[in-house]
Order: sequence, then C-alpha cells, then structure tokens
Amino acid sequence: MPGPVLKSPIATLAALLLMIGTSAFAPSLAQDAVPDTAVIEEGTAGPVLPAVIAVRVSTTPERARMVVDLNFQTEFALVSLDNPGRIAIDLKAAGLMFTESPPISGSGLVAAFDMVMAEPGRARALLTLATPAQVQQAYFLEAFDDQPARLVIDLIPATHDEFAKRVADDLAASEAAKQGVAIAEPTAPGVTNLPPETRPLVVIDPGHGGVDGGAEGPNGVEEKTITLAFALKLQEVLIASGRFDVALTREDDSFLKLEDRVGLARENKADLFISIHADSFQQPDIRGASVYTRDENATDVLDKVLADEENKVDLVAGFAAPDMDAAVVDILVDLMQRSMRKQSFLAAEAIVHALEPSVELRKFPVRQADFFVLQAPDIPSMLIELGFLSNTDDALNLTQGEWQGRTADAVARGVAAYFDAEAALLTASQ
Repeated sequence: MPGPVLKSPIATLAALLLMIGTSAFAPSLAQDAVPDTAVIEEGTAGPVLPAVIAVRVSTTPERARMVVDLNFQTEFALVSLDNPGRIAIDLKAAGLMFTESPPISGSGLVAAFDMVMAEPGRARALLTLATPAQVQQAYFLEAFDDQPARLVIDLIPATHDEFAKRVADDLAASEAAKQGVAIAEPTAPGVTNLPPETRPLVVIDPGHGGVDGGAEGPNGVEEKTITLAFALKLQEVLIASGRFDVALTREDDSFLKLEDRVGLARENKADLFISIHADSFQQPDIRGASVYTRDENATDVLDKVLADEENKVDLVAGFAAPDMDAAVVDILVDLMQRSMRKQSFLAAEAIVHALEPSVELRKFPVRQADFFVLQAPDIPSMLIELGFLSNTDDALNLTQGEWQGRTADAVARGVAAYFDAEAALLTASQ
C-alpha cells in the first residue's frame, strides 16, 4: 500500500553526511535556479536528482509545517543548530525552480526561513526559530493526481533542555558519521513499541452496514462498502505503528444500531472513537473531506441535513447515573462533556492538519454537527466524512485503493500527533 516514507533524522543525517562529507555544515552558498523541471546527472553513472519545485512554511505558536514540492522523492537530513536556534533540512537536489524563498505564512514557532543551494547537488532549508522547537514528524508523500512528490516537516514546541539535547545528539551523529561509525537506527517518527497496557485503544466505526447501505455513488457503490474498506486500511496502519490497540465496531457487512456503536466504545473504555462516513448532497460540486465533532448547533444547513440523516432512529442516550443528587450528576456530566468536546476538537484538528497535504478538504474542514455517534460523554469522538459520493471526483477517489491508503496514512499520522500532544501535556503537568 503506498504510504509516506518516514525518515529517522539521526540515521538519515549520518547516511547523508557519509555521502556528501562535512560540507553539510558548510555556509550556504546561493546558486542559480534551474529552469522548469530540470534534473541533473552526477556523472555518467551517478544518481539523477530532482529539482525543488516550490516550498512553503506556515507557523502558529503551537506548530509549524514546511512543505517541499519535488519532481520525485530524494534523500534528506535534519539537524538542529544553536546560537541562534535553527533547524536545517538538507536534501539532495539538482536545483531550485524559484529565485527567492516565499514569505512565512502566520507567526509563531518559526521566525525566519530561507532555502538555497548550499552546493551543487544539495539544497538547504534553514528554519530560524522564535522559540525552541523539535521535529514532530518528517515524511514523503508520493506524487498523486496533479500533485508533485512532497516532503512534509512538522515542528512542535520543545523546552530549552529538549532542544539543547537534540543539538548535542545531532552533533554527535555528525562526528560519528565523519569517522564512519555505524549509528543504530532509532525508531521512525510515529512508530514505537509500547507495552500493550500503555497503548491507547482506538475504536473505528465504519458507518452503516447490512440493510443500511448509506449513500450511493453513481456507479452503484454503497457508502457501507467504502467505509468498511477504509476502516480496515486505517486499522492496518495504526496497528503496524506499534502504538495503538485498534478495534472495529463491525468487520463485515452487518447492521449495527447507533447506540450499540457508541456502547461498544464505552464498554471497552476507548481512548478515541472515529466514525467513518462518505455522504452525498444535492449539490454535486460540493466535495472534500471534513472532520466533525459534536455540537448541538450545526455549522450550516448542509451539516444539519447530514446529522439528521444519521439520527432518523428514535434513540435515547441512556447514560446510567450514579446514586447521587441529580444536580451534582448534571454538573459532573456537563464538565465531562465539556472536557471531551475539547479533546475531540484537538484530535480533529490534528487529523485535519495531517490530511491537508494529502487529500482535498472542504472549506473549514473542522466542523460541528449533532451526530448521535458523537454523543459519548467520556470518549473523545469524531466523525470523518471522507468525501461526497455525489461528486464525480470524490466518488472516483473513494473507490481507489491508492487514495484510501494515502488517506489512511494521513489519518494515522493525525491520531499519533494527537496522542503525542496529550502525552506532552501530561508530562509537563507532572
């Protein structure tokens, strides 16, 4: 299944330094940009290198992202530098298809940015930090549709001590590489081997099933088939990471009541509930993925229609209350719901952030609607609309294994980012 190529910063840095020598830390020297889609060959038997088509950096105080568009994938290395705090990204490339680095979008972690050709065959992007930061994940996206190959680098805040340690580790790695010392490959970003008792449980809910086929595409494919196929792919990716236990509310074409879907997640004390859907609407031009969290007030008319479609059955929430004063129970439930809605929103944001470079998104992709499956008061919950079967482009994507695999990889990265953020907050509070 096509997916992101995860690179370990330390191991990749060592490999690249061995290939190009200590010049990886030489001062950056500008080089004329190469025209259009030019690539060069290093000697008659040397490797063919891609051109850097475009680059963009966006930042907020909570995270930053650099996206590099290339003709095709290449090798890259990451290194943290101090005085001042910077993160450098070196990649093997023929040249740049632009003469000036674009301005940064937003303000926050990254104060300044520049990308130049440091020497023939090596481009360097330099992110000057406003506050200490660390690379959360770095991965390649394969070219798809009319999109080029992309290198995506995500940054998150770090403490001064964490940044200083990364600088020291990177320096040690470069010295070891120059001396030809083998460096053990650390675990790739987003992948760990946590003991089973510490793994979060993610419950994936493939929407519809059995007699309830859901929406139907122009070629007759039903929503229930698409949601199950995608849920199985997402389960596979999450389990392969070694970070999560994963359960599905249904694993075949069976009908399951809405309250049973929520009940399964609650009974098993899930840490995250993800319901998968692919709906339709009377306006065929509406397309793109979105992620919903629960709110009594729908975002717009379309969201209300979608929510009502899921809530046709007359259901009662049915949460058992402990034996205590009703007013106290109401307060506790309200506080729990507020907390879960906040967590749900943070998880939805993380997944949308991961989806952004990979798939078409709706405008304002984090949305709210009163879907019943999002009503659990004790589990962060979201509903992912993969796209619209009523739109020709979305309908084609939704049935393609390559698109499903790419999107499942992105959702899995978002899930990992959410739990990483939660773990960091827990550590900081202790």
